[in-house]
Amino acid sequence: MTDDVLFLSGQQVARLLDTDAAIASQRAAFAALGAGEADLPAKIMHQSRFDDSVVFAYLSRLSADTGAVAKIGSVNPGNAVAGLPTIHAVVTVLDPVTGRLAAVMDGTAVTTLRTAAASAVAVDVLATPDSADLAVLGSGTQALAHVRAIARVRDLKSVRLWSPTPENRARAAETLAAELGLAVEAADSAEQAVTGASVVAACTLSTTPVVRGEWLAPGCTVVSVGSFEPTRREVDTAVLRRSAAVVVDDPATAAGHAGPVVDALATGLLTADDLVALGGVLTGRLVARAGPADIVYYNSVGLGIQDAAAAWAVVEAAKGEQR
Repeated sequence: MTDDVLFLSGQQVARLLDTDAAIASQRAAFAALGAGEADLPAKIMHQSRFDDSVVFAYLSRLSADTGAVAKIGSVNPGNAVAGLPTIHAVVTVLDPVTGRLAAVMDGTAVTTLRTAAASAVAVDVLATPDSADLAVLGSGTQALAHVRAIARVRDLKSVRLWSPTPENRARAAETLAAELGLAVEAADSAEQAVTGASVVAACTLSTTPVVRGEWLAPGCTVVSVGSFEPTRREVDTAVLRRSAAVVVDDPATAAGHAGPVVDALATGLLTADDLVALGGVLTGRLVARAGPADIVYYNSVGLGIQDAAAAWAVVEAAKGEQR
């Protein structure tokens, strides 16, 4: 049964799915979602009764030519202290015709790459063309991946990075500056990082806001990937109140999972009709930014269709090497 199954490590996934390929996969994912052409069952997120971990499960199918993809994993916030990714997962890929197992791959690498790549797609669609100053909240795996990905869709001139631990943010800034040849500054506070930035990427697991609306410059685009369950909120209410558009990866999913969105819906600040689907903007059916001074907020909770698109891109790349 396993003779023709691909087993791919995290290193192999990262080699087969470079940043540009990951971004292309996420454009395909959200284009399919925006056109109503993808299968996307509801995802499962379950807070453990034993500790602060969260188990999750995603199932999706991108197209008739690509089979179902499932991902199961765990979010373990304590890993950050040990310098480990906070998300670990495994992805399984099924044949589109027979349903037989086609591939098993490291889901941590898939998640890291597709999450940052999707944010880059969001920035490319939502941010002004001249956005060149990036603020990043966080200094872990996702924060670094976001800088790498966003640098592929915007000609960044500067990056300011903040996280609570001075040593971590200094190390991350040094790594990115050497790798990308950019001016990367380790900011002393979140406010210092965000003030004046044209793009803000929040990549934390915070349950209290690290981005405040009063800090945002006109025209700023805010991306949040850490507010993926109701108890997490990387931005305060003022961010949503100041935003001309609140964009989400999927309105139905965000309404039940994205902390700031859940709060805004409960208080009446937003209605379900106010949530703008990224796929709709990507396909031109919806509009988010009406002018260069608009502030736009994008909240991603993560979707199985992102994993499906990324996993099949990895599978196709691996098969290409075998030919």
